[in-house]
Amino acid sequence: MADVLKIKVSIADRVYPLNINPSQEEGLRKAAKEIEVMIKKYEQSYAVRDKQDVLAMCALQFASKALQRDIVDSSEQERAVKQLEYLELMLKEQLS
Repeated sequence: MADVLKIKVSIADRVYPLNINPSQEEGLRKAAKEIEVMIKKYEQSYAVRDKQDVLAMCALQFASKALQRDIVDSSEQERAVKQLEYLELMLKEQLS
């Protein structure tokens, strides 16, 4: 691994050293920043005694967003395939 970048990200008052591909840096830093924003939101909105609870809620929110995006993408892909199949049928009818 010739191109390895060593960075540190801070999440929930802890610093995590990472060895990453340089192309991953922006995404990782944005994710860490978004987690910090979520942590503050949960701490302000709810009586939280433990950072573990806040981090669990952040993880749930991230996973939920990712899975919902996959569901939407899958639905759109199915719709596109059906439209392409319909167009193929129409072309075959016109060409025969």
